[in-house]
Amino acid sequence: MYLISGFMLLFFGSVFMFIGLLFLNLNYCLFIDWELVSINSCMFSMSILLDWMSLIFMSCVLMISSMVVLYSHSYMASDFNKIRFLFLVLMFILSMMFMIISPDLVSILLGWDGLGLVSYALVIYFQNYNSYNSGMLTVLTNRIGDVAILISIAWMFNFGGWHYIFYLNYMNDYMYMIMILLVVAAFTKSAQIPFSSWLPAAMAAPTPVSALVHSSTLVTAGVYLMIRFSSLFMNYDCFLLIFISFMTMFFSGLSAMFEFDLKKIIALSTLSQLGLMMSILFLGFPVFSFFHLLSHAFFKALLFLCAGLIIHLMFYSQDIRHMGGVLKYIPWTCSCFCISNMSLCGLPFLSGFYSKDMILESVSFYKYNFFMYFIFFISICLTTMYTFRLLYYSVFSNMGCYAFQSYYEDKFMTYPMFLLTMMSIFFGSVLSWCLIPYPEIIFIDIYSKLLPLTLVLISMFLGYLLTKMNYSMLFIYKMNFITWFSGLMWFMPKFSTYMIYSGSFNMSLSYMKNMDYGWGEFLISKHFFNTFSYFSSKMNIYHLNNLKMFFITFLIYMLMF
Repeated sequence: MYLISGFMLLFFGSVFMFIGLLFLNLNYCLFIDWELVSINSCMFSMSILLDWMSLIFMSCVLMISSMVVLYSHSYMASDFNKIRFLFLVLMFILSMMFMIISPDLVSILLGWDGLGLVSYALVIYFQNYNSYNSGMLTVLTNRIGDVAILISIAWMFNFGGWHYIFYLNYMNDYMYMIMILLVVAAFTKSAQIPFSSWLPAAMAAPTPVSALVHSSTLVTAGVYLMIRFSSLFMNYDCFLLIFISFMTMFFSGLSAMFEFDLKKIIALSTLSQLGLMMSILFLGFPVFSFFHLLSHAFFKALLFLCAGLIIHLMFYSQDIRHMGGVLKYIPWTCSCFCISNMSLCGLPFLSGFYSKDMILESVSFYKYNFFMYFIFFISICLTTMYTFRLLYYSVFSNMGCYAFQSYYEDKFMTYPMFLLTMMSIFFGSVLSWCLIPYPEIIFIDIYSKLLPLTLVLISMFLGYLLTKMNYSMLFIYKMNFITWFSGLMWFMPKFSTYMIYSGSFNMSLSYMKNMDYGWGEFLISKHFFNTFSYFSSKMNIYHLNNLKMFFITFLIYMLMF
């Protein structure tokens, strides 16, 4: 079933890619609307929007999903519930397809909610307390976005329909409210500040699911929604949204520098790239954001598949300090791992370079303040530094304290990696020819032009030096609070979990002691019980006493009447 599903997904992905490139070349778009039921003046319809953007994105999702399903054939081979896992993954893909092709908010909500529900089922797939906690954090954070979309659906009643593509250029207070609600929804799904804590927590899911979630499905849904609504943002000042996206890039890169969990480092790199996509989108370049979304999807899926095989062979240890020297034993996997990491850094002529370099030049060309410019380029430096730190610990350094359990690279794991490696190398240049058919004219000086490449090369060396230093200098100079603060994602997971309810728990405990177990218990709960117990005890004395009492009471009653 895994093989059939994988090859079917790959076939449909190839077909959609061909049709999408054809639609892009012809500048063609299909809007299909089925009227399901019409009651008086109220019409319920099912709509599908097929343009070059939705078709190419669907093809990328299907291709990556096919590789993940083929990879899972070997990865989940010993799992008892592997058929359930396959159906959950297919439902996940179907929900994403539904969200991509929907031009109205009601059907978007169905796909959006489907993603949230199935992701919860996948995060708690390994049934332990860590998975349950991560699943609850994931699903409850995403529910905020679902509620925001529900409210925006109610607000769109004012326009007489839910097809948002008809109202994107319509400026009034209703549309402004809808824009704010949709930004909240996209920020929860794409894990921007302050909703970032669920993304590393979702690493409790199996590694193939992480590859699917972080490349092209769950976290990219928010970016895709914002790209669809991008013409709406041209009418408003998005300075605050750009600032939040920049800060998300910065703090995720800083947190990855102090993290030792392999999957969490890659998850934080996804968070950094999502901040990059959101920032360039709010700057007014939706096509660049979409371009980076597609190129990022392939090398991030490859990164997770390589990491999954390393974890699989290390007997499920995810600590990078336990790894090292794996290049000698699994050379093919390590080669793919290095290529995907270099593409993430934006090394020239790999897939990530074309989109990332274009975004950096656009930011240099745009007239924003120096602080934003500085944070943006520091975030790019941090990406390269934690990437080289990860490579040093897991691939090139000496052998860690864990021995390999197996040195076998399965063909069902290596073939998907091969295709994703080819896409990570060539797909960026192909997309740049297709999506941007004419050259972008950007006038910047030679220093600004060479700055991104120079920073990437310097950051590679700095990342190596920091890794060799092993953070001992920070502890020597009594700066362990910095490592603690940065490694815990600026305490955001704690703010999202027990810091919200710990104060109310203490208050409820005092209320319980004073009210439920104290005066409330005495005056309210036990009052009637004590009163009736008192009267019944007196009546019991009268009933169990001798005839003398009855005669006396009889005489009293006779005298009274």
